[in-house]
Amino acid sequence: MRELDQAQELQPLLSAWRREIHQYPEIGFTEERTPAFVCERLKEFGIPHERPVGRNGVVGTIGQGSPVVGIRADMDALPIQEANDVEYASQRPGIMHACGHDAHTAILLGAAHILQQHPDRPPGEIRLLFQPCEEGSVCRDDEGYTGAGRMMQDGALRQMDAVIALHVSSDVPVGIVKIDDGPIHASSDTFRGRILGEGCHGAHPDTGVDPIYLLAHVIHAIQAIRSRRLAPTAASVVSIGSVQAGNAANVIPDSVVLSGTIRSYDEAVRAQLHEELARAFAVTRAYGGDYELDIIHGNPVGINDAQVASTLRRVARDVVGESGIQTAGPTMGAEDFSLMTRDIPGAMFRLGAKLDEVHRPHHSPIFDINEDSFPLGAAILAGAAQELLRDFA
Repeated sequence: MRELDQAQELQPLLSAWRREIHQYPEIGFTEERTPAFVCERLKEFGIPHERPVGRNGVVGTIGQGSPVVGIRADMDALPIQEANDVEYASQRPGIMHACGHDAHTAILLGAAHILQQHPDRPPGEIRLLFQPCEEGSVCRDDEGYTGAGRMMQDGALRQMDAVIALHVSSDVPVGIVKIDDGPIHASSDTFRGRILGEGCHGAHPDTGVDPIYLLAHVIHAIQAIRSRRLAPTAASVVSIGSVQAGNAANVIPDSVVLSGTIRSYDEAVRAQLHEELARAFAVTRAYGGDYELDIIHGNPVGINDAQVASTLRRVARDVVGESGIQTAGPTMGAEDFSLMTRDIPGAMFRLGAKLDEVHRPHHSPIFDINEDSFPLGAAILAGAAQELLRDFA
């Protein structure tokens, strides 16, 4: 496969690009250096591009006319202090590429370089989508949008026939590619609740309404949603991630604030989870308290289109061989790529990038990946984009 040969020749550059981006991470919707770096490379390749799109994104264009196939890579980092002792470690305290978006950006640059060198590629347009702010729990804007939504608002997906993406996996060996049909990511909503009591002295709890006591009942009710209120076959998660109350050991506060995440694979289940969460908070009223609850709608369920996934699988098989193709199964993780695939046939695949025998989970201070995986990802993206031009012609 010539794309793989070309990608392997690019390996030193792919690593260098990734390491440059890794050293200077940027939180979503503050990206400046990264998109500028992308534009510099696209200019070197002779690829027309536009910036900004979706506030901080970049869109490059290879070819013209129809069909139109998009390739998406996210660029943002996370508010995590890196603990890796490597020469390319983050130079920005408290910010780190802990999910592989630096690799995604470098790999898409590699695919772009390969595609631009193919004068015999099929007719049509390949649109390069360098997206800001995928990490919605960190960087949604004031109107609740992540980067995918903002890029779509700016027309980045107009007249698009298909869209593809990859995500590196730090726990999957290099040479393994995981591709599924149908649902691959859960819908993701965030809740923020406030339990209202009446503050008083810790020595006289009878003179107030203890919101921490109410919290215990609310937590119990929330944990019962999945086991007692939903059908056993309904995949879902409600998790509390933050609880904040009080400042002094001898003072009962007047309120408790808690927040968490809601995940599911079905819109009816999603709606029921919202209702049951309100019911769980309402137990506060039975004990003389009250509550406030805000549920912020996030990403929809991420679905891989069967036709697009089949094309990815066929191309990936040429790159890694039959033994390298696996399925991943659904995950309760979420991705705002699901906004794109809700409107356009699309698919994402998992690229094995395990570095060593150390457990390096995503979103952890020791996250890191094997750069030997990069040529495989670039070859698959470049090859699949061309095949999809033929599929949708």
